[in-house]
Amino acid sequence: MSKNEYEWQIYRTRFLIRAKQLAEPLAFVDALGREHSGRVGDYIVESSDGTRRIAPREIFEDIYVAMGVRRGLATRRSPEHAYS
Repeated sequence: MSKNEYEWQIYRTRFLIRAKQLAEPLAFVDALGREHSGRVGDYIVESSDGTRRIAPREIFEDIYVAMGVRRGLATRRSPEHAYS
């Protein structure tokens, strides 16, 4: 085997998702009857096909990188509240 077969490759996920962090515990059953539950700090994730799931915070923050916020949905904070 050549040296090139063992070199690192760079990957990224293929799909864009929408997500928001949970401010309170959440549990639900999806359309396929699967139970989902999350704690404060976990994320609810919506895929492009509309399905939703809960991702633990540690896993979500390790995998996903924020792309930005859609215009009109963001709320601006005044500078004195920027870190609250």
